[in-house]
Amino acid sequence: MTTTNPLSYLSEQIEAWRQVGSYQHLRVLESPCEPMSRFDGREVINLASNNYLGLADHPKLIEAQVEAAKKYGAGSGAVRTISGTMSIHMELERRIAAFKHTEACVVFQSGFAANAGTVSAILGPDDHIISDALNHASIIDGCRLSRAKIHVFPHKDTAKAAAILNELEGKPGHKLLITDGVFSMDGDIGPLPALVEIAERHGAIMMIDDAHSSGVLGSNGRGTVDHFGLHGKVDVQVGTLSKAIGVLGGYVCGSRDLIEFLYHRARPFLFSTSHPPAVAAACLAAFDILEREPERIEKLWENTRHFKSALKNAGFDTGESETPITPIMVGEAKTAHAYSKALFENGLLATGIGFPTVPEGKARIRTIVTATHTREMLDRAGEILTSVAKKMGILR
Repeated sequence: MTTTNPLSYLSEQIEAWRQVGSYQHLRVLESPCEPMSRFDGREVINLASNNYLGLADHPKLIEAQVEAAKKYGAGSGAVRTISGTMSIHMELERRIAAFKHTEACVVFQSGFAANAGTVSAILGPDDHIISDALNHASIIDGCRLSRAKIHVFPHKDTAKAAAILNELEGKPGHKLLITDGVFSMDGDIGPLPALVEIAERHGAIMMIDDAHSSGVLGSNGRGTVDHFGLHGKVDVQVGTLSKAIGVLGGYVCGSRDLIEFLYHRARPFLFSTSHPPAVAAACLAAFDILEREPERIEKLWENTRHFKSALKNAGFDTGESETPITPIMVGEAKTAHAYSKALFENGLLATGIGFPTVPEGKARIRTIVTATHTREMLDRAGEILTSVAKKMGILR
């Protein structure tokens, strides 16, 4: 009888990560997600959350959660297609559809599930996907699960995307052109107007993942489609309830037929228990705030401009960022993780990102500004970033 550990290769891989400096320690949040948060027993400026508008601990969201839990209970008890569709779920879907100016909406348990579940549901082996090289992992997994033929174009290279569709002209199968609205690691905005024109010209399905655009771009945070004035031009819009909305989940907006089809064929929808009613209620409260308090988004962008200016003046390379996601490029993953650790020790949480999340040689510290950071916090964060970078030789 063998006593060999069949999972020993995992331990070996973890040790290899430690040796090259890419092993990551999970920071434990011990307070609400706020601009100043407590991680691992230390109070730090938090530049690592997706809580763009500061809604994660907003009193109105908390109140809505408590009231919904009292009224409906802690959980739904089933998947949506059996007995887990509650009136509050339907209310949330109607609210999001109206907010996004689309016919209908379906809510998923996460943005990842929304992307992966939708792409894999609406396409099959005879179809073609034309995808930006830097699209989110959930899009990539959805493409693979669909078993469609995948054609990757260089990041934001609309001419190459058009060339791929030209080559596919006349070939059987549906064609899906897909992009992020805001790219999560670089903070740049997808070239949606040009891609929409290309999709229309070739009769392709146009799909966008607006996870990092929701609550950030467009009127009242309606996203990239609204930002570019392209309502009615994008067939499938994916968004998240986990970032600017401050709660949990993802959603897909589009035609009534698209949503009805996903009700019947999207596997994450079919095989996952629906959201607790408290989650749905908090999301509804968040959309109320988006509609009534546009000044939150204005403050987000004011803070973003101030912080980016400080980083530029200090001499940092922030890549192609156009949004509150601002990377600080350092090159090697080992450097990024060491820099992140030193920043934390000096009172700032800003995450090091390396391969495989980003390509080798393009590791960075990813910072995200929120509407609730004060000017003093951002200035102090800039001072910490600069002083530590100089000590480490990242800045000279």
